[in-house]
Order: sequence, then C-alpha cells, then structure tokens
Amino acid sequence: MKPAEIKYADSDKGRIAIVTLVNDKGAKVVLSALGAGIVEVWVPDKNGELADVVLGYANPLDYFADGPCAGKVPGRYANRIAKGHFTLDGVEYSLPINNGPNSLHGGPEGFQNQVWTLVENTDSTAVFEYVSADGEMGYPGKLTVTATYEWSESNELRLKLEAVTDKPTVVNLTNHAYWNLSGHNAGSIFDHKLQLKATTYLPTDSTLVPEGVAVAVEGTPMDFTSPKAIGRDIKVSFPALEFGKGYDNCWVIDEYQPGRKQIVAVLSDPKSGRVLEVSTDQPGVQVYTGNWLAGSPANKAGRSYDDYDGVAIECQNFPDAPNVEAFPSAVLRPGEKYKRHINFQFK
Repeated sequence: MKPAEIKYADSDKGRIAIVTLVNDKGAKVVLSALGAGIVEVWVPDKNGELADVVLGYANPLDYFADGPCAGKVPGRYANRIAKGHFTLDGVEYSLPINNGPNSLHGGPEGFQNQVWTLVENTDSTAVFEYVSADGEMGYPGKLTVTATYEWSESNELRLKLEAVTDKPTVVNLTNHAYWNLSGHNAGSIFDHKLQLKATTYLPTDSTLVPEGVAVAVEGTPMDFTSPKAIGRDIKVSFPALEFGKGYDNCWVIDEYQPGRKQIVAVLSDPKSGRVLEVSTDQPGVQVYTGNWLAGSPANKAGRSYDDYDGVAIECQNFPDAPNVEAFPSAVLRPGEKYKRHINFQFK
C-alpha cells in the first residue's frame, strides 16, 4: 500500500477528516468522517483504465443532510421504522418522522449527518467513531459506534460496523453508497446486471414499510436470482415498483446464518467490464435504484445526478424489525457487541 493521505474540511459541526487509501496498483478509495462515508472509489475497467465508480459531491460539506444519503453510514436505525414508534422492554419510544409517516435512517440528525472522529488509521485502514447520546433522535442508551474500513491490494473494500450500548436499544447499520460501474457520472444504471442470493423479498405498504411476511420473487419483477438488467422490469406495473418509483425493497438473503459472511449480490457492467461482488453477514439487502436522485447537490463533475444514476446495495437487518417479532432481532443490550461486516470486492 502507498502512504495514506489525510486532509480536512471545516464545518459547523467540527473538522471533517478525509482519508485517501491507495494500493500499489493505484486503485484508491476516499473516505470522509462526515457520516463515515465512502466518497470516491477508483478501480480499473477491462482495459485497466481507472474510474471513480461511487456517486458523490464536489463539495465535502454537501454531504450534510443530502436527500440521497450518498455513501454514508445511516443510523441509529438504517431504513424505516413505521410511524416513528417502537416498544422495547415495555417502554414505547417516539422517533422523528422524516419520510412520509415514518422515521428513516435514524431521523434528520441521524449518524449520516454527524461528523465522526477519525480515531485510528494506517496505510490501508481508517477507523471512524461516533458516540450517540442517550435520547438522541429518541433512541435509548448511549451508543458508541465504530466503522472500520480496510482497502486491499486486490481492490476489496471491507467495512466492519461495531457498537456497544449502556442501555437496551435497537441498532441497524449499513453503508448507503451508490454504485455506477461505468463511472459515477456515466448516467443511468439500467443496463447494469444484478444478481441477488435471495428467493424471497419483503413486500411493503405504500409508505415502503414491510408488511411482515416474505414472499417468493419467482414470477415477479423482483426476481434477481439470475443476472438481470436493472432496467428490464423497472417500469412494469407492480406494487413494489409503483410504491417506490423503482426498486426500493429489502430482499431476504438465502441461507443466512448470524456471523457467517457470504456473497449476496453481484453487480456487473457490460460496458466497462467491471464487476462488484458484495458479501455480508447481515440477513437482508435493500436495493435502491436511486429513484429520487434528481436535485442532488452538484456532483464531482459539476452537475446534479438524475434519477437512476446509481444503485445502492445496502446490507442490513430488515426495515421496521423493532416492530415485527418474526424479523431478526435488532435489540442490543449492555455487555453485548453489535458487529456486522460488508465487503465490496471489485473485479
């Protein structure tokens, strides 16, 4: 690995560390302490040409409160909690409503809109920490979270998400990077092919909250069990696609076992030849096809993104799990450690 480079951007919420990690082949990632985010990923195409394949903005401060949540780690609870309420140990908690009638990504001041602290780094790693106060955005317990990124010589970006709490609470962490394997400014990802290790998905109501039961993807536009162009079925008349204006659903990962990593998604771009393999030990994967990207802050090429310019593959627990007993538990108690992994392997 080449020597890591650290720069800083000043904001009202403190100095933002921006870390660049470069391997010996020249492939690199740029990470920001704002939301513990991925802001650039430069990897080679089939001809060896490097391009930045993650959507992001020209101004490092534009990641604050952006609608797309580009590249960042949302929390305390990624995705939706129905009507901003959940009950834990007989106590009901109320959260800010910021997505229709629901609470999304921990509320308007979620982890994605906080400046984390760069607590450790080497030439191949960066460790960001955030301490969420008891009662912040309505959640119980002081929660200490770390996001550890590692960049490898084989162009694999590994993310380890960890948390501990001093009171019972709920946690769901992921990364919300949008990928376009032709290059971040290349336009629609409709011709990208996606394959998911998921034979079932979670249908939702019209506000994108799961109804609580997994349904088979077979015979529906939600079937990605074989590689399929993202745009092939995206305009089909189907409730999930109409509710979200595209794909914005959680798929249930086949053969999930707590603590066991497996490849759950493969994204490929016929034009560039780039392939992204996503592996995780999480039970679900939310696929969001950037249905509301238009109007985003100016990107690294100076324009706002258009809808469908990138796809987010968010490995996580199920949306609204604190309210659905049948879903994997999202509860974290004192003395326990939350630990989840998401790896992005570029080929």
